[in-house]
Amino acid sequence: MAPSSRALQPALLSIVVTPKTLDDARRLAQGLEQLLGEDPTIGALTDQHTGEVVIGGVGEQHLEIVLDRLKREFDVEANVGRPRVLYWEVLTRPADGEMKYTSGAEGRGQYAHVKLRLIPARPGTGCVFVNGISGGAIPAAFIESVDEGIRDVLARGVLAGYPIDGLQVHLLDGSYHDVDSTKEAFRMAGSLAAADAARKAAPVLYEPVMLMEITVPEEFAEGVVANVRARRGRLQSREERDGDGVVLASVPLAELFGYTTYLRDLTKGRGTVAMRFERYAPGRLAGEDDGSRDSLVGAPLIPHPKPRASGIALPEPDDERDDDL
Repeated sequence: MAPSSRALQPALLSIVVTPKTLDDARRLAQGLEQLLGEDPTIGALTDQHTGEVVIGGVGEQHLEIVLDRLKREFDVEANVGRPRVLYWEVLTRPADGEMKYTSGAEGRGQYAHVKLRLIPARPGTGCVFVNGISGGAIPAAFIESVDEGIRDVLARGVLAGYPIDGLQVHLLDGSYHDVDSTKEAFRMAGSLAAADAARKAAPVLYEPVMLMEITVPEEFAEGVVANVRARRGRLQSREERDGDGVVLASVPLAELFGYTTYLRDLTKGRGTVAMRFERYAPGRLAGEDDGSRDSLVGAPLIPHPKPRASGIALPEPDDERDDDL
C-alpha cells in the first residue's frame, strides 16, 4: 500500500524516508495516513521513480517529532536522509506554450494538440486552471487530462526540480482526431506545452526566509551581526536588553545549517536563538558541501507576535516585500 500523499506545501523542509522492509513500508503508510489527518502542516509524497517517501514539515524539530511518532507508535524502521530546504519555482512573466503530440503506436496513432498561456500570480496562491476552450476544439472528455498533464510539470518544475507556484493556466486552443486522440495523448500534450511555456516565462527560485531573534552577551553582538550578513541575512534591529545584545534579523533558511554550533562556539554556550517562518523571497540554491550540517538550527520557533514586556514586537511576514536579501 502506497503512503498517503499530500502536497509538501506549506512545508519548509523535507526528508527522504526509505523503509527497511515491506512490513515497514506498510506500517509507514498506515502511520502517515493517521498523521496527515491530524496535522495539516505535514506533507508526504512518494517518488514514482525511486519509491522513496518524501516527508515535509515546517521545521527540523517538526520533522523529528514526525519520525519519532512513526517509530514509537507504528514501529517503523527506516533509513532517513538529511533535511533539505524546499524551494519554489516562480514564473516572472507571461508565456505561451503549444504542443502537437503524435505517436505511431502499433495499429493506432496518438494525437493531441494543446495551446495554453501561463500568467504569473502572487507566490503562494498555487495554480488556477482556466478552461478557455470553445466550439469543441478539445472535447470535454479530454480537458481533465490536459489539466493533469499541466500539474505534472508544475509539481516538478523546469528550473531545479522544485514545484512551480503562483500562476494562472489558461487553456486557449487545440485540436483532436476522431480516432487517434486519447486521454493519455492529451495529458502528454498538456505536460509538454506547460513545460514549453514555463521555460519561456523566466522562472526564478524562491527560498524560505526565517525571522530570527538572537540573544547573546553584548560583547558578542557585533560578531553575530557580521555573521548574519555573511549568511545573506538582513538586520532588522539591534538593541541592548538586560545587559544582553538582542539581534532581530531575516535569514534564508538554507543558510542556517550549522548555526547552533556557530552560536554555541562564539558565546561559549551563552547565546540563544528563536525563529519563525517569515516569507518566501527570490534566492539561490544552497551549496551541498558546506561541511557544517550537524544540525539545521536546533532553535525553538518564535510564536506569532504577541505584546512583549520589552516593547519589541516581532513583525508579521511582509508578503508584499520580495526584494533580494
